[in-house]
Amino acid sequence: MPSEIKKEVTLEIVHVLFLDIVGYSKRLTDEQQSLIDQLNQVVRSSAVFQKAEGADRLIKIPTGDGMALIFYNSPEQPVECALEISRELKRFPEMLVRMGVHSGPVSAVTDLNDRTNAAGIGINVAQRVMDCGDSGHILLSKRVAEDLQQNGRWRPSLHDLGEVEVKHGERVHVFNFYTDDAGNPEPPKKVPQAKSIHRAATARSPDRIEAKRARFSICVLPFANMSGEGEQEYFSDGITEDIITDLSKVSALDIISRNTAFTFKNKPVDVRQVAAQLRVSHVLEGSVRKAAGRVRITAQLIDGSNDSHVWAERYDRDLNDIFALQDEISRAIVDALKIKLLPEEKKAIERRGTENVDAYNLYLMARESYATGFEGDGRRNETIIRLCRRAVEIDPNYAEAWALIAMAEMLLRSTSGRGVDGGLAAAERALELNVDLAEAHAVKARILSEEKRHDEASREIETALRLDPQSHQVNKCAALLRFRQQRLEDSIPYFEKAVALEGGDFGSSGMLITCYTALGNREAARRAAEITLARAEKVLARDSSNGSAMGHGSDALAVLGQGERAKDWMARALLIDPENMTMRYNFVCALANHLDDKEAALGMLGPSFEKMGAGLINHAKIDPDMDPLREDPRFKAMLAAAEKRVELTS
Repeated sequence: MPSEIKKEVTLEIVHVLFLDIVGYSKRLTDEQQSLIDQLNQVVRSSAVFQKAEGADRLIKIPTGDGMALIFYNSPEQPVECALEISRELKRFPEMLVRMGVHSGPVSAVTDLNDRTNAAGIGINVAQRVMDCGDSGHILLSKRVAEDLQQNGRWRPSLHDLGEVEVKHGERVHVFNFYTDDAGNPEPPKKVPQAKSIHRAATARSPDRIEAKRARFSICVLPFANMSGEGEQEYFSDGITEDIITDLSKVSALDIISRNTAFTFKNKPVDVRQVAAQLRVSHVLEGSVRKAAGRVRITAQLIDGSNDSHVWAERYDRDLNDIFALQDEISRAIVDALKIKLLPEEKKAIERRGTENVDAYNLYLMARESYATGFEGDGRRNETIIRLCRRAVEIDPNYAEAWALIAMAEMLLRSTSGRGVDGGLAAAERALELNVDLAEAHAVKARILSEEKRHDEASREIETALRLDPQSHQVNKCAALLRFRQQRLEDSIPYFEKAVALEGGDFGSSGMLITCYTALGNREAARRAAEITLARAEKVLARDSSNGSAMGHGSDALAVLGQGERAKDWMARALLIDPENMTMRYNFVCALANHLDDKEAALGMLGPSFEKMGAGLINHAKIDPDMDPLREDPRFKAMLAAAEKRVELTS
């Protein structure tokens, strides 16, 4: 659109309902127009549509044989609207309509005549989801289904159809959504039969099988750390996560995600209230005490409908029995619910990255450090490498530990130029041991990206996302890869998901500040800044010398209009952690973008460019946060000198 007629451009994470008329192209021209008019009438009769339109929180985009409705408030809106439309369509049997819903980024452009058009991945995926359906279907993307699961009343209406290949080799994870009076209960003919038992059975008899799955739905609450030592928290969290992972491998069980379950961490809970809120049939809670080579685990499975114990046990074992103990707990839960494990499910539960408890303990410490820290923290990355190197000395076949070594080595080389191969050998070793390890593919993608092998990197990250789309590390890697490829809009959903999956990740929320600021979405940038500041303050409450938290936190303070406090953080951080290059880099971003102090930014950047690694230098070349400085001759000279330095040392 020419600039002289452009009025406003916005990009937000929105919620899209895509509709089209089945068989439209085969109708005569007059019939086509009549159908479109009829569909418009049905859509406008929706109370949800009217309310959103009246509040100016909706955009309606005609698509020829249907329309896209873009809602701004919540994912429930397009779903409720779809239900109302589905019910109203019963009055028009000749009108065959299918619908798809997805949440994602959309750019909306309004011209001087108040005509609005929109485009973006949010609309594209909604259409891909819809394309998987037949007449009457309301299909949802996995992202929307997960959001709806937070609202208990929707859970019985969600029917998992698994992953489906759509246009251009893309894959989408699709859910069929229907109630007693809306939607199509029959599985779409276009969706191939899933391999898992419960999905294949759902295709034959959805009501019966889904009722069974809803009955066997479990939230595993974070096991309490009873060791009396806060530093043992990583171990109780690790046990919880592993039990969630094990139970998720049982096709007859529906397990609440780790992210949702951990929102209850360190909070007093009423089991019946949790069950009602999440619409689960059972809740598993317990505690872990580790001391003097022993581990004591108590666990109890509670019926959410009446708060009665279905199963409870206390285990007091040698620490070396921890893996057998985890298997025992998972099997006990399955037995208590009278579920018969399939042979492949039994093998999957018993499959461990290592059988050595010392290696496992070291890996849990390293994993906790990675998940709750910041990628650019050199001291933290060195700690991760030491912990995991010791783990693989104990068990050379521990693929997960090798993958985490690769990540930390890649980050050290990227930020400060340390390391020979940037973690490539460790990543290859992890994949040699376990080709299905998503995190190993993700870190290999990052390494290849650092070497500007972008096509190979893209293939690796797509493999990682296919293997484990719920992995925090995988989503963070996917986001950063797209950011480095200057695909800011595409990176946002992955940064958002990384933020949601790990409550301690202030780095991803900090990157969202950059993305939303560059795209001109000030409201979303402020929202990301509020999250970043809250997380940074939480880290600093337990580690007051964490320069990385102060780096992202100062940027967030600047966005939120607290400039003096931001500068105070900078001054303190430079005294505490002067060699933290990524911290200094984030200070430059805050000074240049939000504090309007170009001279201070350039003064801060000079010494940093003299020490930072190739990865951070390449980041500066494309980072929109550096745009206020980019045309300054001093910036150009510093960047050229830094590039020459890393070329000579590579």
